[in-house]
Amino acid sequence: MGCDLSVKVGNLLFSSPVIPASGVWPYDDDFWCGEKLDGIGAICTKAISLNAKQGNKGVRLWETPAGILNSIGLQNIGVRGFIEEHLKKVLSCPVPVIANVVMEREEETAETLKHLQDAGGIAAAELNISCPNVDGDGMAWGIEACSAARAVASARKVWNGPLWIKMSPQAADSIGVAKAIESEGADALVVANTWLGMGMDMKTGKPAFDRVVAGLSGPAIFPLALRLVWQVAGAVSIPIVGCGGVTSASDCAAMLLAGASAVEVGTAFFREIKAGTDICSGLPKFIEQHRVSSLSEIIGMAKHS
Repeated sequence: MGCDLSVKVGNLLFSSPVIPASGVWPYDDDFWCGEKLDGIGAICTKAISLNAKQGNKGVRLWETPAGILNSIGLQNIGVRGFIEEHLKKVLSCPVPVIANVVMEREEETAETLKHLQDAGGIAAAELNISCPNVDGDGMAWGIEACSAARAVASARKVWNGPLWIKMSPQAADSIGVAKAIESEGADALVVANTWLGMGMDMKTGKPAFDRVVAGLSGPAIFPLALRLVWQVAGAVSIPIVGCGGVTSASDCAAMLLAGASAVEVGTAFFREIKAGTDICSGLPKFIEQHRVSSLSEIIGMAKHS
């Protein structure tokens, strides 16, 4: 591609700003080497919890006019299964691998992180605090600053590597939550996760999902995610990874201009597995447009103009 598309998130250097979001990238061997990694700066794993999770029953995906509702339920084979079945791919992968870790009870999450740390090969842990806190009446860990800070502090005690925190967009005071996360030693913020929505099955006259609500991703949430990135980037000094509805080079560049250092991409990969290549192929235009020599130079530029 010729142009310098490399970016840094803290001390981690990525050849491109595009990272497949958690839940997107398959564990098939050919997705972890070769041409399918073109345009991809790092891989974020599917959710990893201490023990295996079966996920939600009933309908799990529901297409909307401008996105997808999903109710997967963090299905995974547990951290021991992940290490046994997938660590070899992680260790040989030519791009950095970010482990998406489910925030469960503090002691459970600590054990998950210890297993991953001992296994090695993980560039960063991405702690998902959109998960329900079973000791806090089921409210997501990331809804309030105090619970978010508690989650980060407990993870920081055991995880020695870069620690990313995947925020919940449902927080009433996102800036307060972001500052609390930063104060407890997080290295980066992923802003954010899916927005809560629901679907209605018009044939049955009932909600499409057994749990009624589900997570909305795709182009519909891009303006919401961009706004959140802009606000949070102006409130903290640690790097931001923009996440939500990015489907094009323009979307990616907008996230960077708003203050993100990289982006996570989800739904776009379901439509086109070469979404990383497609996004990256359009980025040189914005380097030229803003008269800079590298993509990283446009990060936060909209805030200084």
